[in-house]
Amino acid sequence: MTRIDRYILVLFLRTVLITFFSLGGVFVVFHAFHSMDELTRRAESSGGWFPTLISSYGPLLLLLFDWTGAIITLMAFLFTAGWLRHTGELTATLSAGISHGRILRPMVMASAAIIMVQLANRELVLPHFRDSLTMKSKDLDVNAAQPVTSRYDRINGILIDGSSLVATENRITEPSFLLYGDFDGFGDLLTGTDAVWLAASDKHPDGFLVQDVQRPESVSQVPTVYFDGRPILMTATDQDWLNPDECFVATRIGIDLLQSNSTATKQASVLELVGRVCNPAVHSSDALRVYLHERVVRVPLDMALVLLVLPLVVNRRQQNLFVCIGAAIGIVVFFFGLKTVAGGMAGSGYVLSPAMAAWIPLLVIGPVAYVRYRFVQTV
Repeated sequence: MTRIDRYILVLFLRTVLITFFSLGGVFVVFHAFHSMDELTRRAESSGGWFPTLISSYGPLLLLLFDWTGAIITLMAFLFTAGWLRHTGELTATLSAGISHGRILRPMVMASAAIIMVQLANRELVLPHFRDSLTMKSKDLDVNAAQPVTSRYDRINGILIDGSSLVATENRITEPSFLLYGDFDGFGDLLTGTDAVWLAASDKHPDGFLVQDVQRPESVSQVPTVYFDGRPILMTATDQDWLNPDECFVATRIGIDLLQSNSTATKQASVLELVGRVCNPAVHSSDALRVYLHERVVRVPLDMALVLLVLPLVVNRRQQNLFVCIGAAIGIVVFFFGLKTVAGGMAGSGYVLSPAMAAWIPLLVIGPVAYVRYRFVQTV
């Protein structure tokens, strides 16, 4: 890497950081003023403002980076090129016989690195903070109760519902399991005080441990219900690890599928999304399948979006920087409009398949981006 490469790279990365932290600062200030009472209460109970702000807004800034990383990179491209042109450094470098493509190479490589950092953040970091990623001040406390979205277990014939849930504790308050089928001794309803999600072990499969069972009464006298050799409803009658007032409900529907907040789905990793789509116990909508394919093609699409603005960076007509920014905004609007239209056409399940809806933007934009990238190598 030459000295001019390092100079351009530092200038570009500095622009990216300044833009992101400026945007993040505006977001934090705006959100904090609307959540001051809740933040004050948390600061008093957690030992100060600094740890409170880090725990409250650290995950949100990571989410903001995932949302805006590609757009910020695109704008930093234009600002950096505009600055080099304004100072005459770009003209001096071109006069030495160096092409635009060679000059822009450090920024292209840095853009690819930023997009890969976005990928790592999206797949490895954000899933661990999904329960705290909310924009509502009342939900700044990750231990706050959330409403439950009822789900039907298609394998076992059980509708899972409840009064509320605490995602960080994997617990449902006042759970209600509506039983469809022949469950001897249980009737059509199983209720309790709490239900805690337990991962599979040598004693039981995945499912919920219902505590203080209220219905049916005397659940300890009801034998375990099996279907095709699989335990569905396990009781203390023949399960010595259960207390007399407990019942275990085997199901592949976990706490994340019962959350009403779409964050649980939006911030899941690709592997988790694949697991949901392949889970036979729950229905997977076409919208979820479209989102899964969109996540798969997210990296090449973001890179294609950055490459689309390269001719604006070259700017052979010496257009004003703000004109170039306006053209870049138009490209971004077209980009997201194409994604939205394709996703909407697949969401109905009639016009496009989920896979085709997610791949159409890349099939349309990808070749154009590659042609534009090759163009700047020769000018």
